[in-house]
Amino acid sequence: MFNSKIYKAYLESSKPRVVLLMIFTSFIGMLLADPLGFNIQVLILGNLGIALMSLSAGSINQLLDQKIDSIMHRTKKRPLVSGILKTRNVVVYASLMALVGFYILYFHINALTAWLTFGSLVGYAFIYTLYLKRNTPQNIVIGGAAGATPPLLGWTAMTGQIDLIAVILFLIIFTWTPPHFWALALYRKEEYFAAKIPMLPVTHGEQYTRVHITLYTLMLTIVSLLPFIIQFSSHFYLVGAIILNVIFLYYVIKMQLAQNNFLSNKIFNYSIIYLSALFGFLIADRYLILLTNAKNFL
Repeated sequence: MFNSKIYKAYLESSKPRVVLLMIFTSFIGMLLADPLGFNIQVLILGNLGIALMSLSAGSINQLLDQKIDSIMHRTKKRPLVSGILKTRNVVVYASLMALVGFYILYFHINALTAWLTFGSLVGYAFIYTLYLKRNTPQNIVIGGAAGATPPLLGWTAMTGQIDLIAVILFLIIFTWTPPHFWALALYRKEEYFAAKIPMLPVTHGEQYTRVHITLYTLMLTIVSLLPFIIQFSSHFYLVGAIILNVIFLYYVIKMQLAQNNFLSNKIFNYSIIYLSALFGFLIADRYLILLTNAKNFL
């Protein structure tokens, strides 16, 4: 019998909003790799396989974090904590999603993408969740590598190989992750403290965290310009990237100078807009280049 509440709970256990952003960036990676190819099988099956394994990783994360989630205000209503879902059922659900996702990627896309996606799942669901998150304030820096792979996965799904621009796409998300999550950690510091999670504001203080958010945002600004520097993108992307970075830096530096966390939640929310818009500019620029070249050819 269909129970929409239960199905919604399973989806919620998989962190669908996070997965949606991941699939957006993997889709962009595919289009950047082959903007005119439109290999429908790879676009559909590749993103499906990546999505299923990402959903599995999200569920495993919530399985292992039930005790922590029950303490923190923003997570105490999650399906496993509230009792809507049972642990054994989510174990079966997460395992099935992972197996089906890996099967799709390995047999219908390519082995490289399948194993890279599997590595990301293990990195996030187990290495980050079980060890890094609980033992080091650099958890999000090291663990961020797992969450930075989607555009790289999209690229390898299309090409079957790792190229320089794919590595740059990975580096953009990798350097974006610390200021994104540390802004949230500032906003939710007391909850992380209560849950005994060694996030940077808890272990090193708020000012130390604000300084590192500023430094990583400056680093992100430089990394985000690499597509233009290596001549993969044109001035259209450059202008868009500069505007987005100026806004990001404005909020971050303003918070740093004020020496308070008033803007931390705004920075967290803007960082999501930033990443989506940056990748949007990147793909729009790619098609503008192709359109310009086509007109010049004619």
